[in-house]
Order: sequence, then structure tokens, then C-alpha cells
Amino acid sequence: MQFDSLADFFNMGGYAFYVWLSYGVTFGSLGLLIMLSLRQKKSILAEIAKKIEREERLKETRSSR
Repeated sequence: MQFDSLADFFNMGGYAFYVWLSYGVTFGSLGLLIMLSLRQKKSILAEIAKKIEREERLKETRSSR
């Protein structure tokens, strides 16, 4: 489909609301998914680091006895 002007492109032949809404929902969902995944990764890595630290302290206390 060829558009005569930039305004026609953004109007999308009368379907602009649905087209741009679908783009917005898609990119918004992807952005939210990426943000939540990165936050969960950070949380899991912090939890693993704490567990490793606890295990090392437990080893030290057992070996010092």
C-alpha cells in the first residue's frame, strides 16, 4: 500500500486507531516482559549469592570446631 503523504501513513486508511493501538500494546508488552525478566534475574542471582555465602560460613564454622 502506498501513501500520498505522511498524514495518510499515520491515518492508515481510517484504521489508525487499531493499527497504532496494536503496535503500542505489542511493544508495551514486550517492554514489560523484558523489565520483569531482568528484575527476576537480579533477584534470583542475589538469592543464589546469599545461599553460597551461608554455605561458606557454615563450612567455616564446621571446620573451626
